[in-house]
Amino acid sequence: MYLNEFLVVAMIHLLAVISPGPDFAVVIRNSVSAGRKTGLITAAGIGAGIFLHVAYSLLGIGIIVSQSVWLFNALKLLAGAYLLYIGIKALRARPQASTGEVALAAVAMPARKAFVNGFITNGLNPKATLFFLSVFTLVVSPQTPLLIQAGYGIYLAAATGLWFCLVALLFSQPRVRSSFARMGHWFDRLMGAVLVALGLHLALSEWLKRA
Repeated sequence: MYLNEFLVVAMIHLLAVISPGPDFAVVIRNSVSAGRKTGLITAAGIGAGIFLHVAYSLLGIGIIVSQSVWLFNALKLLAGAYLLYIGIKALRARPQASTGEVALAAVAMPARKAFVNGFITNGLNPKATLFFLSVFTLVVSPQTPLLIQAGYGIYLAAATGLWFCLVALLFSQPRVRSSFARMGHWFDRLMGAVLVALGLHLALSEWLKRA
């Protein structure tokens, strides 16, 4: 009975999740810099972050946030500030001592930190909040039982986590990592610049619209 609705939700989500953004940048950086395990844990954190947006939508909190200018802008500033924080840390990466060979040694990153990286990057993203709010208000029928809607949410979280696990597996391949390793600290700085740009865009998006 709800198969068609689910397929529409799944298709819209697929198109959204494969679009490059902050989540994509964080998974790539952690996978290349710290290895496969760290990349997979980061992906799991992103998947867990989806539950926040689903909860917002099902509980009606998302509507309150989206309609409150100061709450929504505060969320943007928090998300932008976090991306700026991890981006600036990456920009400050220093050259490693040269050994004459390209090293693939992973930079140590605690599992908890990797998970939090993914969770906060996704959980604070106001664009994700708006996306899920749109899905659960415009695509999902009000007559759809809450249990079914919760099932959609579980699928969306699992599918998001799986997608970024695939991204982590790809970018943690030895051949791929060795290619980035040749860039040395410049890779960290490049990803840092991307994260800073995303953070600034997110934090200043409202001001840019008015300019």
